[in-house]
Amino acid sequence: MRQNGLRLAASAAAVLLTGSLLPADRPAAGPWKRHTIDKSSRGADGTRLADVNGDTLPDIVTGWEQGGVTRAYLNPGPAKAGGKWPAVTVGKTRAVEDAVFADLDADGAMDVVSCCEGKTRCMFLHWAPKPKASYLDPGAWQTVSLPASRDEMCWMFCVPVQLDGRHGVDLLAGGKARGAKVGWFQAPANPRNAAAWAWHPLIGASWIMSILAVDMDADGDADVLVSERRGKTPGCYWLANPGPGEKQAGSWPIHRIGPTDQQVMFLCTADLDRDGLTDVLVAQKPREILFHRRKDKAGRDWESRAIPMPPTAGTAKAVAVGDIDRDGRDDIVFSCEQASGDKSGVMWLRNAPPAGKASAPALGSWLPRDISGPEGVKYDLVELIDLDADGDLDVLTCEEATNLGVIWYENPTRKP
Repeated sequence: MRQNGLRLAASAAAVLLTGSLLPADRPAAGPWKRHTIDKSSRGADGTRLADVNGDTLPDIVTGWEQGGVTRAYLNPGPAKAGGKWPAVTVGKTRAVEDAVFADLDADGAMDVVSCCEGKTRCMFLHWAPKPKASYLDPGAWQTVSLPASRDEMCWMFCVPVQLDGRHGVDLLAGGKARGAKVGWFQAPANPRNAAAWAWHPLIGASWIMSILAVDMDADGDADVLVSERRGKTPGCYWLANPGPGEKQAGSWPIHRIGPTDQQVMFLCTADLDRDGLTDVLVAQKPREILFHRRKDKAGRDWESRAIPMPPTAGTAKAVAVGDIDRDGRDDIVFSCEQASGDKSGVMWLRNAPPAGKASAPALGSWLPRDISGPEGVKYDLVELIDLDADGDLDVLTCEEATNLGVIWYENPTRKP
């Protein structure tokens, strides 16, 4: 038992404040059918979504770290979603760690921002062609480096968001290693003038995993929610946006969430206990999902509880929340790294109602179930989305160690 009392044994007998972990049933419940969107390069490292062509379908952008390219994928629709998706390499990006869509110059064409680590230590802006017919033409894309980002740090994550109410969309970003910080790039009057983007650091960092733009204190603006993997105080925290003006370019007040002595990975937000307040869940090494239950609208009072992952899983990487089995209760999907041998890299925890409360929508016992099976070792972000339009949530992710690539798992709930 660690000092903060959150570590619980990952076994069938573990009893949580949120319920109990029941035995895994991989032979009975998984794996799910896997579909490959792309495996043409090496080291697929994260999937980010946006509708880039206005057809209401989510498209994907992914950085291929070892392959040194950033690629975008156009959703072909439910009938063709199980095959390879139309794709374009938007730019060459050595050691790319993250890529995200954003219409930076408001011309109606969805551009891409890439974050690179390693020796590159730079962010790149990929300008999309305005004609929709040219979107998949790699020769129609233009890539420029973001001068204010050069050699500042190993860039790990970026979130486009309007912060100052001026010009175009701004960019929240952060990284790891030498010089690491969390901060934002202020968009200039002409976003195409890459040299005019101004960098405003907010707080020092060691190894950032997640950055989300979330209104944490219900005051109407976007705050910054962060998971920090390393450093003197690893854990989750949020930075309170002071609002447009001089203070916005300085340090923002920090508010810690939960313990500050554990190695956390990717986080997500969800109202897991259905009390009307948005909670924070984060994957925590080696095998836990840490549930930070919000207790006030201002985001200052939190209660932290551990939900163990089963020993059949790899080590914790990312987490998402959604009703996987369509029973009206929110379940938890998680991805892993170090899922070698017979361990699974993607699984879900079924939110099973406690005895006598079959209709209760909140928290009961957690039943581990398999998704990926033993194939794949190092997975990344997970997105829950109905890609085949059959009424249930499928699981989109990527795997970089054995090069499964950009993939999705087909939820069998609606299948005969």
